[in-house]
Amino acid sequence: MPLPRPTTPAGRAALDAIIAAPSSALLAFDFDGTLAPIVADPRDSRPLPSVVDALAALAPVVGGTAVVTGRPAATAVAYGGLDRVPGITVLGHYGLERWEGGRLDAPDPHPGLAEVRAELPGLVEAARARFPGAEGTAVEDKERALAVHTRRAADPEGALRELRGPLERLAERTGLAVEPGRMVIELRPPGMDKGAALAGLAADRGARSLLYAGDDLGDLPAFGTVRRLRADGVPGLAVCSGSTEVSALAEEADLVVDGPAGVAALLEGLLAAVRPG
Repeated sequence: MPLPRPTTPAGRAALDAIIAAPSSALLAFDFDGTLAPIVADPRDSRPLPSVVDALAALAPVVGGTAVVTGRPAATAVAYGGLDRVPGITVLGHYGLERWEGGRLDAPDPHPGLAEVRAELPGLVEAARARFPGAEGTAVEDKERALAVHTRRAADPEGALRELRGPLERLAERTGLAVEPGRMVIELRPPGMDKGAALAGLAADRGARSLLYAGDDLGDLPAFGTVRRLRADGVPGLAVCSGSTEVSALAEEADLVVDGPAGVAALLEGLLAAVRPG
C-alpha cells in the first residue's frame, strides 16, 4: 500500500522520523470518524476491521498506540475490539478515563451530571415543540458526559442551532463544559481536552515522534499539542480523517486522508515502511 505524503514540510519530517525510529513513536487516534465511520446511531459505531488489524500489527513495532475519545474508554474498547491491539492505551472522556491492559482508571462523575441528566429530556422536548425540524434529536448518556445528537433530526443543522443556546445555559448553570461536534453538542466535565490528554500520554511514553489523527472540532486541541511538541523538537504529524462537515480541521492538518478508509490505508502504508525485513 503506497504511503501518502504530508503536504507540509513539518509533516513530512515527522513521517520520516516515525519511519526512521518507530520504536520511539507514539501513534494516537480519535475513534468516531477516524477509526470508525460516522453513523446515525452512535451505538452502531464500529471501526473498520482493516484499521484494527493494522494497529495490532504496528503495536509491537512502534513505541505506543493510543485512542483518545470522548466516549467512555470501556465502550471504545468493546466497540472496537481494541483489546486485540497489544499495549494500546485508550483515553476516554477526553482523557478523564484511562484503559490499559484490561484495567480502567476513572474518576467519580461530575456532580452537575445528575442535574443535566434530569433536565435534558425536557429541554430537548421543548426544542422539538418550538422547532419541528428538531424531531429525531436524540440524547446519548455517556455516564460521565451527555451528548445531544441531531444527525437523525428532520433538519440537523437547524436543530443544532435551536439547541445550542439552551444547552450552553444548562452547562454554565451546572459547571460543565460544552463540546460541539459533527451534528452533536456534548456536555462534559471541564478541565480536560484531547490536547491535554495527548500531551500527558506523550510525556508518559517519552515519545520522540508523534502522529495524531482526528476528524472533528474536538480534535483541534490535539493538533495544537502536535504543534507545541514540534516547537519543542518532537516531530509531529497531524492527520485529518477528511470530512466536508469539518473544514477547520483539514486546514490545520499536515495530511488529509479519505475518512477511516484513508486512515486504514495510511496505517497499512506505514506498516510496510517500518516492518522489519
